[in-house]
Amino acid sequence: MHRCDLLLSEHLGRWVVVRNMIAAGCLALSLPAIAAGDDALWDIPLEELGQIRVVSIASGTETPLDKAAAVTSVISADDIAAIGATDLDQVLETVPGLHVNHSDQAFSPKYIFRGITSSNNPQALMLINGIPVTTMMYGNRGNAWGGMPVKAIKRIEVIRGPGSALYGADAYSGVINIITKGPEDIGDETIGGRVGSFDTRGGWLEAASAVGDVGIGLILEYETTEGWRRTIESDAQTSLDQQFGTSASLAPGPVNTGVDQLDTRLELTGDQWIFRAGLQNRDNLGTGPGIAQALDPQGQFSSRRVNADFSYQWPDLTDGLDAEARISYFNITQEPENDIVLYPPGAFGGAFPNGLIGSPGYKEQQLRLDVSAVYLAIRNHRIHTGVGSFWADLYEVTEKKNFNPDLSPKGAVVDVSDDPNEVWMPEEDRVNYYAFLQDEWQFAQNWQLVSGVRFDDYSDFGSTVNPRAALIWATTDTMTTKLLYGRAFRAPSLNELYVANNPVALGNTELDAETIDTFELAFSHQLDAQTFYGLNVFYYEIEDLITAVAVPGQVSQEYRNSGERRGHGAEFELGYRPMESVEVSANYAYQESTDKRSDAAVGEAPNHQVYGRLEWQATPVWLIATQANWVGEQDRVSGDSRAPVDNYTTVSFTVRATDFLSDWSFSLSAHNVFDADLRAPSPFAEPVPSIPGDFPMPGREIVAELQYRF
Repeated sequence: MHRCDLLLSEHLGRWVVVRNMIAAGCLALSLPAIAAGDDALWDIPLEELGQIRVVSIASGTETPLDKAAAVTSVISADDIAAIGATDLDQVLETVPGLHVNHSDQAFSPKYIFRGITSSNNPQALMLINGIPVTTMMYGNRGNAWGGMPVKAIKRIEVIRGPGSALYGADAYSGVINIITKGPEDIGDETIGGRVGSFDTRGGWLEAASAVGDVGIGLILEYETTEGWRRTIESDAQTSLDQQFGTSASLAPGPVNTGVDQLDTRLELTGDQWIFRAGLQNRDNLGTGPGIAQALDPQGQFSSRRVNADFSYQWPDLTDGLDAEARISYFNITQEPENDIVLYPPGAFGGAFPNGLIGSPGYKEQQLRLDVSAVYLAIRNHRIHTGVGSFWADLYEVTEKKNFNPDLSPKGAVVDVSDDPNEVWMPEEDRVNYYAFLQDEWQFAQNWQLVSGVRFDDYSDFGSTVNPRAALIWATTDTMTTKLLYGRAFRAPSLNELYVANNPVALGNTELDAETIDTFELAFSHQLDAQTFYGLNVFYYEIEDLITAVAVPGQVSQEYRNSGERRGHGAEFELGYRPMESVEVSANYAYQESTDKRSDAAVGEAPNHQVYGRLEWQATPVWLIATQANWVGEQDRVSGDSRAPVDNYTTVSFTVRATDFLSDWSFSLSAHNVFDADLRAPSPFAEPVPSIPGDFPMPGREIVAELQYRF
């Protein structure tokens, strides 16, 4: 019997519910019963593991959840449909210990794991099919993110905690791996449409075919929205008006959150190879609260993310040795579509009659080559090793502006892209070489030790070594206990290293990588065939945190390794299935993160979160689901005298009819039904915050979808 997350039926031949051992999703699926004499499933073949829920993100290869050397959540396409989600952020908010906040940069999402947060949120690594989609410019997904639709997603795997021993840079506070659908996942061709609040309209197409032995899968998604135009009462220009005796501010006024999305995913599969290509195109992306937190109702960016990767596998290359090679290319652009108005006309006492205008842009390309192998010929060991290289090139930086580096006016908007004394960022590149080794050793029937280490060498800030260890104990037939340790690092972004000619912040080429050491104790119990629960506690310490520090001179701040933090907390999850047609899942997360030097709360993240979902398959056609999400109050950073951001509760409903007419399906979702006033904390600034009332988030949203399968 699987000693961690399965409670098998005593009646052979019957199907039973299988629960996630450690995952936050509290998901269920079916598994054929296995003979009672099979008291250890750690050695069953991978093809049999396909019948149970597996995760690849924790150890780099497909592994049963009870063997995963991390605290991991898995969210399937069915879960996404039950949530009624249309965007990735709505899905990730259901994961315990992960809160989705929003940045001052066009409201780009911040994925805050266990209270670890910063303006650009480079501490959370996002992968698509195991490949990072991180821009080296900011170390995040890009500030012109513009959301991510969900129709192409097969499942989402989330690590809460470090992952640098496998994934390298930025797998720091957590890792999000998005697995997209391949030809085998699409099945019938599907076309669908969507309408919703905020003047939202969209559609999608899923199609699959085969040419000989080559499978072909294609998914297209398009959506346009005006966004939630909630009001900001006071902005950065409001305080400047008080200083200069002017009335230039556009506040009160609505945030600028419209966007046009086009996403395309293509996958070709052969016997031993996979080719994937993708396009994430964003046009007319609004500037949120304004790039300088002064309302800019007309400012818009465009962004294009193009990716392609090819992998080839050699199963049984020699006895007990499987190998894989992969090459991938990623290109990301961020370009202003019009003049970006940092401060409105009349700003700074009338010195800028047309407004303070600064329109930055950049283009970046990345190339990765990875070779990895799994060796199984040593008894009770699975050795996973790999080497690789990564090259990133910031090959075009642009800027148009009407001010000098000292903020004096130029009089007209000037293209300074080719002037090294004026442009905001020099064109730089980065090279990284790495090697990793990991051993999964089952040293006793009920015990497994996973240990590993990764070495990374960077051309611009040096090298780093990151180890990990996980002791996994199948405590009883239905209980599992884990003791985990991991070290991770966050690479300085190119912006933090090299930004120049910026009156706000200056880069620092002497920066070291941020580091974090995390300790975790995790426990899970499949109480019976209907009930699962799990609990994990964690503690971490952060060194060399990169922050902008006030310095004397013309530039007010410089990036330095000046921060140290510690944090601790716990996450609890519960899954209960009282009958075949009803499923309940819930989780609770607590965290406290403090500055080690001042012992003050880090702030800008909730200390408590509670989430619950009820799904009822009323008939074979109709599914009814409701969910509630309570987010506790969020403390302020040190020095910010504002009251904490209020707690809030959102309640959502989804009704879904599958094949209510032949080949037709329909869903209706209502998010934030009671129109709660959601706020994301705005950054603190002296003498007063630029937006004192925080960032308003979406109110009530209704979405209807109609789909036809042909």
